[in-house]
Amino acid sequence: MRLTKFTDLALRAVMRLAVADDEEPLTTRRVAEEVAVPHAHMAKVVTRLQHLGVVEARRGRGGGLALTDFGRRSSVGWLARTLEGDEEVVGCEADPPCPLRSACRLRGALREAQDAFYRALDPLTVADLVRSPTGPVLLSLTPRPPS
Repeated sequence: MRLTKFTDLALRAVMRLAVADDEEPLTTRRVAEEVAVPHAHMAKVVTRLQHLGVVEARRGRGGGLALTDFGRRSSVGWLARTLEGDEEVVGCEADPPCPLRSACRLRGALREAQDAFYRALDPLTVADLVRSPTGPVLLSLTPRPPS
């Protein structure tokens, strides 16, 4: 199973926010630069994470991004499921629809595999993701110059 780029960026963002210290608030732009993605993409990710209650964003002087307590305790499986949506692994109902869809065993097997993938991530929390050695690496990230 492959996660969408959006979910990948969201997981990178929450991991970076999970190790942020209180001295210098992180901005969307800085997180985007540190994980080497366009600011516009990260802004969309942060907005979605805010709506989920995972990230708090404050504007103005002294503002910035912060991972909420809920975000820190969130299951990686729940977060991935929520961000990915309830899409099928294969597009059986695409245009034109697959002629095997009424008698196909593959679709069900792929759905079971997808569920198993998320269940494997369920016990893992965002806080678990940033334990050593990952946390120190996240703290060493520096903004990359635009290419």
